[in-house]
Amino acid sequence: MWAQDERRHECGERHGIGAMKGRTVSTWLWVALAVVVVVVVAAAIWLYRQRQRSEHLREHFGPEYRRTVAATGDRKQAERELLTREQRVQQLNIQPLAPAERARFADEWRHVQSQFVDDPAGAVEDADRLVTRVMEARGYPMSDFEQRAADVSVDHPEVVQNYRAAHRIALASDQGAASTEDLRQAMQNYHALFDDLLAAPTGPADAARAVNADRQRRRETTS
Repeated sequence: MWAQDERRHECGERHGIGAMKGRTVSTWLWVALAVVVVVVVAAAIWLYRQRQRSEHLREHFGPEYRRTVAATGDRKQAERELLTREQRVQQLNIQPLAPAERARFADEWRHVQSQFVDDPAGAVEDADRLVTRVMEARGYPMSDFEQRAADVSVDHPEVVQNYRAAHRIALASDQGAASTEDLRQAMQNYHALFDDLLAAPTGPADAARAVNADRQRRRETTS
């Protein structure tokens, strides 16, 4: 009798230990499954954000996106560069021009353009300087050409190629290697960027920034 009770007790202990092991294994399986689910979800979110970022950059920069990818030879590197540009320009105090400034710069452009017939090379040189002055008035830092082009590409991606093309012709003109037709094309390219930079505010927020910028410039002039 005693032996039978002992055997039943041993069987019960083995059953209990087996059940505990089963529950432990089951718990770890659930934990592992939860970890896998978290990793998969995190990876899916990361991939989605990467696709969204790529789509944003392609749509926003357009031809400049394709040029940067071709120049770097690597899409990811190109996208990192374009994101760096966006972040840099967001830190700058880029302002629309006040109406009086737009009118003054427009008059100056007409004067520069009128010089082309008599002095094409001089007109291109003056156009380059005028575009640079407009950029400076808008708040773009006056660094080297490549940095200026990179900064401008964030808000004016459709015409930054015109700026680069015009600059190449201007450099060729300095070496006496640009034809009159080349110089005419440079003027057209400079004009495309000039018009974009001079564009009037398109919404209430831009208009308010233009008014505030005008007030600030007047205070700086009178102080």
